[in-house]
This record gives sequence, C-alpha cells and structure tokens, in this order.
Amino acid sequence: MTAKKGHRVSFVKSLQAAWHKADSLLCVGLDPDPARLPAGLAQRPDAIFAFCREIIDATAAYVCAFKPQIAYFAAARAEDQLEALIDHIHRHHAGIPVILDAKRGDIGATAEQYAREAFERYGADAVTVNPYMGFDSIEPYLGWGDRGVFLLCRTSNPGGSDLQALQVGNERLFEHVARLAAGSWNRNGQLGLVVGATFPDELARVRTLVGDMPLLVPGIGAQGGDIDASVRAGGRAMVVNSSRAILYASGGDDFAAAAGAAARQTRDALRAALARL
Repeated sequence: MTAKKGHRVSFVKSLQAAWHKADSLLCVGLDPDPARLPAGLAQRPDAIFAFCREIIDATAAYVCAFKPQIAYFAAARAEDQLEALIDHIHRHHAGIPVILDAKRGDIGATAEQYAREAFERYGADAVTVNPYMGFDSIEPYLGWGDRGVFLLCRTSNPGGSDLQALQVGNERLFEHVARLAAGSWNRNGQLGLVVGATFPDELARVRTLVGDMPLLVPGIGAQGGDIDASVRAGGRAMVVNSSRAILYASGGDDFAAAAGAAARQTRDALRAALARL
C-alpha cells in the first residue's frame, strides 16, 4: 500500500519531542462518563466537550499525550464533541499527540474505513488496534505513514490471560504478537504496543523483545498498577496512562484544578521512578 501524504512530523518523532519537552511519561485518558460530570456542567449540550477541555487545559503541562476513549463519546452521541476536542488539543496544545483509543479490529476495506475515521475524521495522531485478525487487519492503518498504531499485546484486564497467555509453540501469544510488531509487521516504524501496568513481569518481557518501541501502558491509578514496578519493567519509552484517578480527582467545581494537581503528582512520581533506575 502506498503511504498517504501528510504534513505532519511522524508520530514517533512527535512522541519523542513530547517526552523531552514535558519531561513526562504521563498520558491522561479522556473517558468522560456523563453520570460523573460536575453538576455545573451536566445540563450543558456540550457538557462532555466542556469537561474534557478544562481537564486538558489544566493537565497539558504535565503530559506527553492525551488518550480519548471513543466509546464514551459515541455512547453519548458526542462524536462531534470528540472532533472539536482533538482540534482543541492540536490548536492550543500543539505538539502533544492524541491517541484515539478505539481498539478497532477488522480486515480489508472495513479496516480502511476505521483508519479514515481515526486519522481523517478525528485527526488523531495514533490509534489503538486489535491485531488478533492478523496483519491484513493492521496494514490499512500503515497507509498513513505519519501516524502511530498501538497494537493490543498484554492488556491490563484480568481476562486478558484467557488468550494472551496461551502457549504458541515455545512462547506465549502476547510474546508472539510483540515479536511480529517489532519485526515484519513494523514496515514504517509506526507501531507500538499496549501492555498493562498490572502485569509488570510481562511488561518487562515485552520490553526485552521489542527494544525501544513505544509502549502504551494503561492500568496505573484506579486499576492498581504500580508506578515503580512499571518503570523498572518498561523503562523510558512509555506512555503511561491514567484516566479516572485524574478525571475524577474532584466531583465539584474545582474538578479541573484537582485534575491538574493529580496529573502533576503522577508526573512527578513517574519522574522519581525513572531517577531511581
């Protein structure tokens, strides 16, 4: 497939620049639950956009990326607010990549449409993709050579072990995915992997298999992943996501300030863990 033309710096270079500029591994996940929005916003027609915009503006100084979860917007019929939110990040916080958490997984022309949705409609800098239908479910995304693609590898949920830990020859399935992602699948150097903070031993194993490939690491904060263990296992080339612990640090009118404080605290904890390496 011929790479589609773009006018952006490649995702990996953008991410490296964001790591350096913010001196941060923190990614703030944007999972806006209408039932948890502050009372002062709840009745607004653009409540989700307004809530997330204030979170973004309060936390932008402490992050290397933002990660909106598309299901929270789609379920609330707020896809237009998601488009506006990503545009807000690009306009007002230029240089901070946006990873659209969509976990798409399909083949051929359908995968092409999912890629268009992520990269053309929403303007995301990267997207999460389920690789378990094989390379032809990933290849259409590689047509956007300046964007990133994070493949699910060892996810943070307990049920991930049902499949990802199965033996495939002499290795586990998630190890096989990691080898493919670091090898023949990574044609343009665009790929990264999703590996949960809740499984630090597996995170360390993936790191040994893929070198300095970017790892998107969910699971700290509300899911209980340990920052020190994650940093020891994954090193510096990580995008460490925290969602609920930051978004809902306060349910009152001070929600944005509380989110900013929680983001700063998490950023500082990640920095301290890196310093102890």
